[in-house]
Amino acid sequence: MLKIILQNRTPIFPFNEPARDLRLQNKPLWLLQRDLLAACTHQELEVAAGPAGYALPEVRDACLVYEDNLFFDDAYLQAFIGEARKVPWASRAAFSNRDPAFREHVLPLSTSFTPSADHTLANLWYYPSGTRPDTGRDVRPLVIDLQAREIGYYHIPAYMARPCGDLVYQVPLRSLMAIDSWVHVFLADIVFGLFARGARFEEGLKRSPLANLRLLGKAMLEGRQVLESSGVVHVGKNCSIDPTAVIHGPTTIGDNVTVGAGAVIENCILGSSVNISQGCQVMLSVIGDGTFLPFRAGTFMSTVMDNSMIAQNSCLQMCVVGRSTFIGAGTTFTDYNLLPVPIHARAGSRGELQPSNRPVLGGCVGHNCRLGAGLVIYPGRVVESDVVLVPSSERRVIDHDVSYAESDHHRLPIGDLHKRLYPPVG
Repeated sequence: MLKIILQNRTPIFPFNEPARDLRLQNKPLWLLQRDLLAACTHQELEVAAGPAGYALPEVRDACLVYEDNLFFDDAYLQAFIGEARKVPWASRAAFSNRDPAFREHVLPLSTSFTPSADHTLANLWYYPSGTRPDTGRDVRPLVIDLQAREIGYYHIPAYMARPCGDLVYQVPLRSLMAIDSWVHVFLADIVFGLFARGARFEEGLKRSPLANLRLLGKAMLEGRQVLESSGVVHVGKNCSIDPTAVIHGPTTIGDNVTVGAGAVIENCILGSSVNISQGCQVMLSVIGDGTFLPFRAGTFMSTVMDNSMIAQNSCLQMCVVGRSTFIGAGTTFTDYNLLPVPIHARAGSRGELQPSNRPVLGGCVGHNCRLGAGLVIYPGRVVESDVVLVPSSERRVIDHDVSYAESDHHRLPIGDLHKRLYPPVG
């Protein structure tokens, strides 16, 4: 089958690059899409947007058409293609407006969807007999249930929960969303990624008693607890893991990884050449290739892209950190407003502030940033790519978004040593 890729070049603030180049599940989005589609597609075409939108080439065979800012998993892909092949007309992916995962997580901050009656259309199509000019008139929406499961994720005192209610995620067993904001990177990696992987793992154990016995037998053979066994913790080649480290699955560890004494890793994806030093706490996080976490650094429900460093005693909660970025020692990203004020986040090509629909949310740091030690970043704040923040009595608490123009390196005599690598498109 042929796949036609529609190029969406809208930059995602604060990274200043298209969604296809951002890392999700520790892969560039374009590569994640290619790997998922490798089993059912054998050719590809890329189509750039023109003044009047996308002009699809005319093909005669079955094809899959999608915009390259879409995140999807294999479960959704198989369900969509399977249902689309049962009907003779062309199908377009759609969400039910009543689907809790779509309503709570996918729709807020999104700009790529098309509303239509009681459902919403996504930029994913299946054409059973090609894209001849007459096929565009008979495209019908195909609603795939995301099979959401309500899962709690945070515990706070009851008097703090009153303004926002229960802190739960609607975790889908099938994932599809457009990456239109940095918050969608967080949701795709954590809620639609790690949480969904854990939910599918539990569903698989419920449906298959044999899988339960196989997992239990492997744990007994290895002399480990079930969640520490190789059935749920997959370790790559040439790794050095201290025997006092605690690693609970489902967890995936790449090649050439070092994990120090007393480190705790729980339900994570660690890329290759990652160094987790002693005493670190890494929970429900995606850590990119070449990342270094010195002693006692902590990440909770966060994404750290490749070749970054989170220095000692830093604390990241529900955050997204771009590639080649340094977070100084003792820096804390807060994630909850002490007063019941909604958290807003940036979305769209110009980074407009919009309600995030998240009562608990950390911050975002772009690519090639340098943040000094001891900073405190308020919930939902972002730091644009290539920014340098030097802690001082005036710059200790980050209570607003920081653009490149506000970077501290501009006022330093040696500021030209820090080169801008990610300017805004245009």
